[in-house]
Parts: sequence; C-alpha cells; structure tokens
Amino acid sequence: MKTAGIICEYNPLHSGHVCHIEATRRMTGGETAIVCVMSGNFVQRGDFAVFSKHARAKAAVLCGADLVIELPSPYALSSAERFAAAGVHILDSLRICDYISFGSESGDIEALREAAEAIISEQAGSITKQWLDKGASYASALQKAADAVLGARSALFLSPNNLLGIEYLKAIAASGTALQPLAVKREGGAHDGAAGISAMAMRERLLRGELPWEQTREEAAKVYSDEIEAGRGPVSMDACDIALLSRLRIAEDLSMLPGASEGLDRRIAKYAASEPTVKSVLEKAKTKRYAMSRLRRMLICACLGITADDTKMPPPYIRILAMNGTGMRLLKAARKKAELPIITKPASAQRLQGRAAELFRKESAATDLYVLAYQNEMERSGAQEWRKSPIVM
Repeated sequence: MKTAGIICEYNPLHSGHVCHIEATRRMTGGETAIVCVMSGNFVQRGDFAVFSKHARAKAAVLCGADLVIELPSPYALSSAERFAAAGVHILDSLRICDYISFGSESGDIEALREAAEAIISEQAGSITKQWLDKGASYASALQKAADAVLGARSALFLSPNNLLGIEYLKAIAASGTALQPLAVKREGGAHDGAAGISAMAMRERLLRGELPWEQTREEAAKVYSDEIEAGRGPVSMDACDIALLSRLRIAEDLSMLPGASEGLDRRIAKYAASEPTVKSVLEKAKTKRYAMSRLRRMLICACLGITADDTKMPPPYIRILAMNGTGMRLLKAARKKAELPIITKPASAQRLQGRAAELFRKESAATDLYVLAYQNEMERSGAQEWRKSPIVM
C-alpha cells in the first residue's frame, strides 16, 4: 500500500477537503493510506482554531484520513515557509510516506516546480532583498522577484494555495526527501476547497451561531455538534481577549518573537500597554508593510512564550492525534523506521528530553490558554495536554 501525506489545518474540515483526500487516492491508485499533519489548537492565520485539535483530527479520520499528526504550535504560528518546511520534515521523518499532496489553483505540478526553483535562485533573492529594503512587505517583494524572474508565469504567486504549494516544493528540494509531490487542482474561489465552500465562511457562520453543516460531511458535522453541545466550541480568539491582553502587558521582552523586526515588537508592546482590547492593539500596530496575519501570529506567540529560536530547528517529535485501523498499522510501521520519537499517550511525552521536552511543555501551556476560550467553564481545566490520548476510531 502506498501512503500520501497532506499538510493541513481543517479549520474546520469541509467537503472540499474531503474531495482533496479522495482525489489524492485516485491519483495514486485508489488504495493509498492518508497521513495528515495538521495544525493544533492555533492556526497559521494567527488565530485560535474554531474547534480543538482532537475534535478536528477525529473529524478528519471519520472523513477519509487514516492517521493525523500534530504540527506543533510554534510552526503552525509561523510564516508559510516555516509552516511548509515543518510539515514536510514530519512527513519525511516518519519514513513511511511515498507522496505529499497539496491543493493548488493551477494543479500544474511542473509549473509550480519551475516557480519554486526560480524563486530560490540568487537573482530572485537579490530582487526580494532590494524591495524589502525599500519598505515593501515580504509578499509584495516576493511577487516583484517572481515577476522579474518568471515574467507572465509569476501569476502563480497571486493565488494563496499555489503559493503554499511552491513553499512545499521548496521544502522538498531543501530537505532532499524522496517524497513525490502531487498537486490537486482546487475548484472555486481562492479560499475554496470546492465551488461555494470556504473554511473562512464556515467559521464566520459558526461564530454567528449558525450551523453550516451542508458544507461538510455528516460525520464531521456530528463531531462539531458534540463540541458545541459540550460548550467546547466554536472557539473564538475574542473569548480570550482579557487573558491575551494581560499576558502582553506583563511580557518583558518581545524582541525574540518570530518575525520581530523594524521595531514591530516595540509597536506591539507600546499599544498593549495602553489599548483596551487585542483588536485595537493590532489595529494600532498595523503598518502597510506587514500583513495582519503576521501581527496576529506575533501577538499569540508573545502570549504563549514562543520565540524565534523555537522554529530555527525542525520539529523534534511526532505527536499522534487520531487514527483508524489503517492508521494503527501505519503507526506500527513508523515506530520501526521513524527518525523522531513518536508520542502517543502522555507517558510518551514524559520521556522526552532537551529541546523536545521544552517544546512539549510549551504545547501544554498553549492548550491551557486555548481552553480558556471554551464557553463551558467546567471544560477549562488545566494540564489537559498531559491527560489526552490519541483518538482511535
């Protein structure tokens, strides 16, 4: 049996994500096992996930995935480049995957590969630096470099999933992994997994009190409904506003935050000391050069004690969130081959040492903050990370 890896967030999982899993199986012969590396309780846009990582992992397994692994918070709260590199590293370190599959507006793997090779060239690097020095945002500088190096073909960089796919291909090239990339063409809009389906729209509807279950599979809808009934969702960053703001105000040094540069850390510290809400801190600290998602990631990292040093090295362990029978067989095979320690039950984490142990402690602290956003106060107990075992379907 072949195995394909998918790096994802499933925030929340919708029918377009299921289509991606099914298309991956079709492209690789139909019997392929699916391993997902999924963001945990915090996501790359700089936000709390709308449902917990274990709930989202359970939904993924019920809807086609076989094994779900956590992408630790420091990497999930990173730039697209670091997010992609960490996901590729985990999949490669398992030593059981044959493919890595990602969604793309173009679906043209050769064009994306050419774009990845061009953007890491010395010429592109020089152009990117020139525009950064002029005050352009990173995304804008990268686009300028792509325009110069690729001409009309640089249009690939204008679509978010193409851009992330290029980052996956860059990470594959840099790591030297034998993983074979697959680009699955996405239908619909820029944020859609299929026509008319958007995770962002689902989140917005959920936070308004609506139940957008027509956009997802029945199995996933049941998981999410159970979370809502238990008072564990939908989760909103706004629900932790006071907790976040209090942490920001007592933070002594933000200069070590991921992405801190050109005084951005000082701007956040300045406005955290005076503004009444996290939203107003972000609005005041925002400049034309920096995307709001970058500011939001920095702010959450400040509250979680995550520094730039936490992502200088790749993830030091593999954390299992959920699996089915096929996933259990994959895990058994991975235990014999994997290059990183595999954490299943909390007792596994207690045996970690050095950097791996420190990262897991930060993950535990991240979960302690995340659960404070639950509506049901009885679900907000601390140290849940040390009590939660993988979900086995």
